[in-house]
Amino acid sequence: MDTLAAPDSGLHTRYAPPHPVSVVKILSPLSRGGDGPCFRRTATGVWLTFRTPMGPATLHLDQRSDGVVADAWGAGAEWALDGVPELLGAQDNWDDLDLSTSPMLADVRRRNPGLRLSRNRLVFEMLVPAVLEQKVTVVEAWRAWRILVRRHGEPAPGPAPEGMVVAPAAETWRLIPSWEWHRAGVGPQRSETAVRASRVAESLERTIVTGEDALRESAMASARLQSLPGIGLWTAAEVTSRAHGNPDAVSVGDYHLAATVGMALTGSPVDDDGMLELLAPWAGQRQRVVRLILASGIRKPRRGPKITIQDHRWH
Repeated sequence: MDTLAAPDSGLHTRYAPPHPVSVVKILSPLSRGGDGPCFRRTATGVWLTFRTPMGPATLHLDQRSDGVVADAWGAGAEWALDGVPELLGAQDNWDDLDLSTSPMLADVRRRNPGLRLSRNRLVFEMLVPAVLEQKVTVVEAWRAWRILVRRHGEPAPGPAPEGMVVAPAAETWRLIPSWEWHRAGVGPQRSETAVRASRVAESLERTIVTGEDALRESAMASARLQSLPGIGLWTAAEVTSRAHGNPDAVSVGDYHLAATVGMALTGSPVDDDGMLELLAPWAGQRQRVVRLILASGIRKPRRGPKITIQDHRWH
């Protein structure tokens, strides 16, 4: 990729991988809702914001027949463009994934050749929304994320769509007063976990290790994350699958995932133990299988009332 000047004082490059890529499918786990402050899909492509080691950045990716056109703005623009191949799964190799025992999965893979695992290299930025998602509905978590990021982040550089924001720096998260967490609907357990993590954000970023194989890097990162109070298997999997491109991440404890995996592979919902047993033949590549299952459209049957969204904010 050659980096050139882009309109509006940005940088521009084109990424032409030797394999199929689907920008939207690869990056969908980063969305946190359709109108997220840090992710937006528009008619012209996908917009993302990052707080890179070099500063804030806005990235626009436009998929075309001859590759992906990438434009970036802000102090972190060069860092963002340098990471486009990893962001779009350049290091994610599916060649050894054997789906011969599951015609359904093989068919999903055939229909989604551009699906790969993203690696966005920003551990703390992936950790905070994962913490907000602990033990609540995604509706509650994404609402809190939007409120806090728009209140304490900064406007996205460049010509980003209106309302897009760069997430706060670790030190900013650390200084958010308790009543603002409360008003966003975030209880003390989750807010304290996020604040504790903000104090060691630099060491978390060091779990991104260039040259390590993905499984080894992800295992080290998962262990480091789980050494922090309030962060368990589920949160570590959610973070490493996005920041590190962890090919084996499984979100044990997820409210829907085990039942969905069971429905896809056996026709009946299962619990976490059953899910791990079903995924065992693909050890080392279980996140790839999970992504295929989610791409299949198969979901557990809806029965009974939806979870009631609790409102713990002051009125």
